[in-house]
Amino acid sequence: MKLLKVISISILSLLSLGCKSSQGIDSENPQRENVIVAYVTSWSDVIPDPDYFTHLNYAFGHVNDSFDGIRIDNPERFKTMIKLKDLNPDLKVLLSIGGWGSGRFSEMAASDSLRKSFANECNRLIEEYNFDGIDIDWEYPTIGVAGISSSPDDTENFTKLMSDIREAISEDKLLTLASSATARYIDFKSVVPFVDFVNLMTYDMSSGEAHHSPLFASSITPEMTVDKSVNLHRAAGVPDEKIVLGLPFYGRGIQDGETYYLDFKDIKLKPGQRMEWDSISQSQYIADSNGNFVFGFDNPGSLTIKCNYILENNLKGAMYWDYNGDDSLKTLNKTIKMVLTGL
Repeated sequence: MKLLKVISISILSLLSLGCKSSQGIDSENPQRENVIVAYVTSWSDVIPDPDYFTHLNYAFGHVNDSFDGIRIDNPERFKTMIKLKDLNPDLKVLLSIGGWGSGRFSEMAASDSLRKSFANECNRLIEEYNFDGIDIDWEYPTIGVAGISSSPDDTENFTKLMSDIREAISEDKLLTLASSATARYIDFKSVVPFVDFVNLMTYDMSSGEAHHSPLFASSITPEMTVDKSVNLHRAAGVPDEKIVLGLPFYGRGIQDGETYYLDFKDIKLKPGQRMEWDSISQSQYIADSNGNFVFGFDNPGSLTIKCNYILENNLKGAMYWDYNGDDSLKTLNKTIKMVLTGL
């Protein structure tokens, strides 16, 4: 049975949960506009609809082999994404540099000359391609878990890098970053003055044995949750008005001891499985015939609650990975836009 048929009744009730205002706009800050940041990948061929987000992060660019510049994956597709501004003049397009397993940051950031050359290249590309800013997705400074080089000095050098990029691109362009859910690895009190906002990667917080993006803690969640991540970033020095909450358009589970992923559009129940809702963590998941957790994901109901959380906590907005994970009806995109903009 397909996912949408299984959850259709529950979704109608979940979507009606109270917002801070009936229009999905923060009534305490009525003039404030929430951002919706869509990651769009170089390896997909889908053309996103720019009416559903305010910012597009193109994934990815990388530090080049000589550590002083940038290599863009599929640059022709990047140009196509920039042309979406013709359809929506208010759209902001950013080049996201990095991603899981993308290295050479540590070497580049450790050298004053290489770092400044890299920053100047950021500005040169902005002028050449006519886009709106840079998103740094260095996963993660000081550790080499993704098989990339690292150094204990990475945290300090990360701050220098963001300072140099800001100086190179000026205040007129956007500078953002992707942050681990734990808020580790970055000195946010030093970095925050240089960035417009921080995209929290509040997903992949488990390997699949528990829900990977729960709002609150429960029996089906790991130690880290969305709410805990927000509070860790606050404590680290990120103000609410610069916190952008990460939302996954995919789920994670474990099968035969191996982690597996499915985009929202591909999630289906297997024989003997059933859909479950965890009212404590506010999460949708799939359980086996014995009621045991099998697979965790976000659906319109859980995204509605997370978007209301954004409004209630006066956060900057939402980010999601990635646009291609949604179904043909744009179910998840429509949910986020409806709650955060009221449209």
